[in-house]
Amino acid sequence: MIEALTAALAAIDRDDPAILVEIVEVLGSAPREAGAAMLVTDTGIFGTIGGGELEWRAMQRAREALAGEPVPERLQLPLGPALQQCCGGHVTLGLHRPGPADRASLEARLKTWRQTLPRLVLFGAGHVGRAIARAVEPLPCRLRWLDSRPGLEPAEHVQDPTAVRTEPADLVLVMTHSHALDLAIVEARLRHEDFAWLGLIGSATKRRRFETQLTAAGIPADRLARLVCPIGLAAIKGKDPAVIAASVTAQLLAVMEAVATNDKLGSVA
Repeated sequence: MIEALTAALAAIDRDDPAILVEIVEVLGSAPREAGAAMLVTDTGIFGTIGGGELEWRAMQRAREALAGEPVPERLQLPLGPALQQCCGGHVTLGLHRPGPADRASLEARLKTWRQTLPRLVLFGAGHVGRAIARAVEPLPCRLRWLDSRPGLEPAEHVQDPTAVRTEPADLVLVMTHSHALDLAIVEARLRHEDFAWLGLIGSATKRRRFETQLTAAGIPADRLARLVCPIGLAAIKGKDPAVIAASVTAQLLAVMEAVATNDKLGSVA
């Protein structure tokens, strides 16, 4: 939705003709959920409503509207009989030509949507941190990216990362240039317990050493158990930053879904 709404605002600014296509209702199984959107222009599409024949039909109707046909307010599409898609559900699409009068509502929807997304707080702008920041950029989450070293833009420079407060719903990922700083950040987060998930880059040996030091610092065992280290999918052994980022991002997506549905995190820790 973010890509489609952002593109719609840009089209309004440029006075470019475009059609905003949104899923307004889903009955049964469908490729995307209600609220998914795409913007169709003469030269491209932004966002997606699920691909396949559903999206192709919607693109055709939108392009017909751009060519001068009336804009259909609603499209009723039974996926099985009409589109030969195996989902078998029923999708209602809404089509609208965005104009200047829609700017305020589009901006409000975009702001509200972004605020509902889970937030990842990433400490560290080294090679792996940068790879993870790139990997999560297109995903439905907000990123706050921090580093104590100046000049590592676009990461945010903070003098004391241990003083940064996170929120109870945040996913926190620690991978700075310094093991001592990693330890200090982890200790601060475990003391405040202001996170939904806390991950630390490192080996099982690093975890054992941190556990010893954190126990000596007075962190109780039940809080230590919330620390996830090593991070990433256990079956992926590669050490290339892009490989680590793919592994960790897959884990983060599973965590985000578990948090969103109030499932236990044990299976994705």
